[in-house]
Amino acid sequence: MDAIRPIISSLSTHPLLVAFSLLVVLPAVVLVYDVFQWMRLPPGPTPLPFIGNKFDIPKRQPWLQFEEWSKQYGPIFTLWIGRKPTLIISDPHIAVDLMEKRSNKYSSRPRMVVMGEVYNGNASILTQPYGKAWSVRRKLLHQALNPKALRLYKPTQEAEAVRLCNALLANPAGWERELERFTSSVVFCVAYGHRIDSLKAQVIADRFKYMHYMASLNIPGKYLAETFPLLAQVPSALAPWKREAQAVGSEEGDANLALLEMVKQDLATAKAQGNPDAVPDSLSKLLLEMRESEPVPLSEKHFSYIPASLFGAGSDTTASTLCSAFLALVTHPSVLKAAHAELDAVIGSDRTPTFADESNLPYLRALCKETLRWRPVAVLGGTPHASTEADVYEGWHIPAGTTVLGNSWAINLNEEYYPQPHHFDPVRFLSDAERAQAGIQKQPYVGRKMHPAKSGHSSFGWGRRICPGADLAANSLYIALAKLLWAYNILPIEGRKYDISAYTDGFNVRPQKFECVLKIRSGRHQEVLKMEQKDALAWLEKFTPFQE
Repeated sequence: MDAIRPIISSLSTHPLLVAFSLLVVLPAVVLVYDVFQWMRLPPGPTPLPFIGNKFDIPKRQPWLQFEEWSKQYGPIFTLWIGRKPTLIISDPHIAVDLMEKRSNKYSSRPRMVVMGEVYNGNASILTQPYGKAWSVRRKLLHQALNPKALRLYKPTQEAEAVRLCNALLANPAGWERELERFTSSVVFCVAYGHRIDSLKAQVIADRFKYMHYMASLNIPGKYLAETFPLLAQVPSALAPWKREAQAVGSEEGDANLALLEMVKQDLATAKAQGNPDAVPDSLSKLLLEMRESEPVPLSEKHFSYIPASLFGAGSDTTASTLCSAFLALVTHPSVLKAAHAELDAVIGSDRTPTFADESNLPYLRALCKETLRWRPVAVLGGTPHASTEADVYEGWHIPAGTTVLGNSWAINLNEEYYPQPHHFDPVRFLSDAERAQAGIQKQPYVGRKMHPAKSGHSSFGWGRRICPGADLAANSLYIALAKLLWAYNILPIEGRKYDISAYTDGFNVRPQKFECVLKIRSGRHQEVLKMEQKDALAWLEKFTPFQE
């Protein structure tokens, strides 16, 4: 300390030295440090000092440019957002190595100042950094979405899929909206025990409002507070951006509380009437019953965000996946033919398929997996991960606080794992025995690398941050496609050309709007649908609809 006192004294008496230090010496030291970090991280596009790769990253569909960079710099490369490094991964084994095998180091989130802290105080599991508060939420979701709980929801998913098929009899041109109503109703039945009869229901408008607003908060570079977090401490009265975010966040919190209170009232009324089983099984019901026997260290508001999280995780995303399945079917007619052949052989024309038939429909199961692989909805792996401690991987030094982003688009379309990756072919996911059963004599993709995940694709994320509603979404995808393909021909409009790469922009993508032809396969198929509609509506009667 005595040694540096003369230096401090000299600086205090020479303001020009202070200015020189601030304007030249300090930036130079920071720059040297950044260059040192840059040399130790995986290579990538050369960043500008202090600015990084801001001007290199496209504003639209950046995952396509990331895919191209992976061919130039390798399956793991570094981008710089300002002075913060971001690892972009384009190989499934590297994604598994870091985000699953080393999940204790790579399961946090980058600090989300506006979308997380300002908007709702990190009430959502989506933005929660890794730690005890996140673990509490994850445990509750897991207990309410484990295999035992998922079985409780299957009859509802089957009934809603029958209702979807019947709705398309009257409205085949409106198939995209009918898919959205189906996925929304499944999620609200599962989350709250109430169904959606119309997309005009106010609760749906509110959910989309909050979901889209949150997405708008997560645009890189939109808010200075992400670079300078101290700005988040500015009083709301002096920061209109903060006041607006807090107002919408408060509104969403109140809406979540109101939905949870609705389920509480359902349970209280049923109990008073001596018929507690009258309330259908739902995520909220299970969570509330669990909380009676085991205290939950969450405020009521934060507790209400757990069932609310299902909408973003399982409604819009599943509808988008179904839209991709329709696009694949109209552009790959042989797949439709093969699916019909399997359904006709196993199910026949006197009933629709159910979950009990899934093990006997290997081609249909493979079709679902191929849909998830072919056009992943969360093209950049959903919300990014962040490292919580320094690490070394393949000789590269990764500092703590590094953002890690799995490019699901590049991973799912990696030619080393999926030859002819843009060709939609469920055969990729059939075993040798299943191919032989289907009359396919040999493996058409000899020499390919095998994906490390059991699912064979990377569409739901990785490790401890994998989408908690993944199995629920996969079940909805299976039962919807099973019944739709059993009932309908999904065909292109004659003479129409379809662009399989025409997709929307954003964090979750779907095909740009297109038209196709839905035709019931026979009078018998239509008759069966109408018969099963009666049982489906009887089952769904217990799920009171939300009002418009």
